[in-house]
Amino acid sequence: MGPPNKDSIRRAAAAARRAQGDKERLSRQITDRLQSMPQYAAAGCVLWYVHVRDEVRTEQALQETLRGARQSGKRIVVPYCVGEDLHLFDLRGWDDLSPGAFGILEPRPESRGRADRSVAATELDLIVVPGVAFDPDGGRLGHGRGFYDRLLAGVRAETVLVGVAFECQIVPRVPLDDHDVSMDWVVTEKRLLGCQGGPRVRAGDEHW
Repeated sequence: MGPPNKDSIRRAAAAARRAQGDKERLSRQITDRLQSMPQYAAAGCVLWYVHVRDEVRTEQALQETLRGARQSGKRIVVPYCVGEDLHLFDLRGWDDLSPGAFGILEPRPESRGRADRSVAATELDLIVVPGVAFDPDGGRLGHGRGFYDRLLAGVRAETVLVGVAFECQIVPRVPLDDHDVSMDWVVTEKRLLGCQGGPRVRAGDEHW
């Protein structure tokens, strides 16, 4: 019997995440740990995500971050889908969001095309990355559609990538393909993992 493949790991980790209780409290522990990182404090432009379904909840942390953004000088960005790609939006208030497809909060359609609200991937200093499974070396497994892989391939080499997950989503090893981008850090409710391994394909890398 060979090592677990991506599909089997994805199914097991998704089931564990779905069964995880007390998601609100654990999510708060995760986002508090994330926001206490020196790398987060130093970042001027941060890409968060608006959680869906069983993901680590971000709404409370995002709303609090937005309220303090003017004082901290942070620029808060969220992604939204256009076709097969993630586009980036400069989020300045929670009322910039409205329910879109499947009731998921996303930037209001009338604001998306504005030049002053569009953000390039190369402007990001730190990215908060959701996932189905992570390993201690920063390997990440998403839902299999490649949205974040395509986005992360275009960020600067020095952009800090932070995966967030419940502890139940940490697996011994995620099989990685050439296009997969590994995290610099992974944060759970129990620990902060500094990651060393995996491919690092980024815009600006000498091997890009």
